[in-house]
Amino acid sequence: MNILISSGLMTLVSLCGTSKSCPLLCSCNINQTDCSHLYQLASLDSILEQLPFDTTNLNLSKNNFTTVEPGSFSNLSALLQLDYSRNLLSAINPGCFSNLSGLLHLDLSRNLLSRVFPSSFSHLNSLEFLDLSVNLLVRLPVNLFSDLSSLNELVLRDNRLKELNPAQFKGLTELRRLDLSLNSLSHVPTHLLDGLQNLLWLSLVGNKLKTLDRSSLESANALQQLLLEGNPWNCNCKLIPLKYWLEWIVYTGGRVDSPNCSFPTDLQGKDLASLPMELFRHCYPLQLQTRKPSAPEAHQGPSGDCMRQRYRAVSVRRATATVVVAGVVCSVVCVLMVVTATYGCIYATLVAHQQQQMLQRKRQQQEPLMVEKEPAHDEKEDLMPTIGKGAEAMECVGWMAFPPEVCV
Repeated sequence: MNILISSGLMTLVSLCGTSKSCPLLCSCNINQTDCSHLYQLASLDSILEQLPFDTTNLNLSKNNFTTVEPGSFSNLSALLQLDYSRNLLSAINPGCFSNLSGLLHLDLSRNLLSRVFPSSFSHLNSLEFLDLSVNLLVRLPVNLFSDLSSLNELVLRDNRLKELNPAQFKGLTELRRLDLSLNSLSHVPTHLLDGLQNLLWLSLVGNKLKTLDRSSLESANALQQLLLEGNPWNCNCKLIPLKYWLEWIVYTGGRVDSPNCSFPTDLQGKDLASLPMELFRHCYPLQLQTRKPSAPEAHQGPSGDCMRQRYRAVSVRRATATVVVAGVVCSVVCVLMVVTATYGCIYATLVAHQQQQMLQRKRQQQEPLMVEKEPAHDEKEDLMPTIGKGAEAMECVGWMAFPPEVCV
């Protein structure tokens, strides 16, 4: 009996040790396991069977693994990061990652992927980063990413994608970065980014785009950086709305690279954003015969002839700067006018007050003199007889040649 118990304990210990041991050809550090560069291994099962259950980071890159079987990672529910890049995978079968509901980072870049299925990434509700770059993907199934509600970054760079469908990005409500560069896209469908309200960064570099409708992108209200270079842009009238929208992104603080024109030949190599609107004057309806000078621009004249529209400024930033400068100048002029008017009123008030004081002083100085010169009423009466007699004497003096009785 004791022998059976001891043998059972030894078996249990050996099993526990095997379940927590590090695979022979791998290197382990706490919860991180590196099983890269194992070119001599063609099968993944022998490694996964030996991995510790509490592994959180697993590196399987740079191997020759060709397939991932459903349920391969069923014992690694604690896995947070999985690097499966630089292998020979040609397809992602449904259910391969079904038990990795806590996975945050999945790298499948630089494989030979040409087929994915609608349920290839099902149950990865916590996934935040998915890299499918440098593969052979031509089309993406509808609702491929519908379960990735927590995805922040999706990398589809350097594939062979020829067309996109808005339904392919359904459910990516938390997506911040989308890399579609180095594909074969010749058209971006309308409302492609509907539902991607949190998208901040988008790259369409190195595709085959000749024109781009602004309605394909403008639903991404939070977009801050847009990369469009490396496309054969045809800078004709159809690209004017996009030019305006790019100027608006820059005006609101975003960043746009320099998409260069490939057509027409006279604009080849020119930066679309820097082209003046005068080069596109032929895109606007011109007057048919003679222009009525009294008719305002961008309206119909009295005779119904179509008048040339008023062109926008070369750059929204220049127009805005002009408005701001004009507003500042007008404000300064208004302030100066108010200051001048206030100073004039104060000066006039001070001058008037000073004149009033001077008049009061003059009156105060003149009143004592007038009082001294003016005789009293009694003195006037006493002087009156004297004055009368003096007058009579003067009259008598004038009549001295006549008899005295005449003077009497």
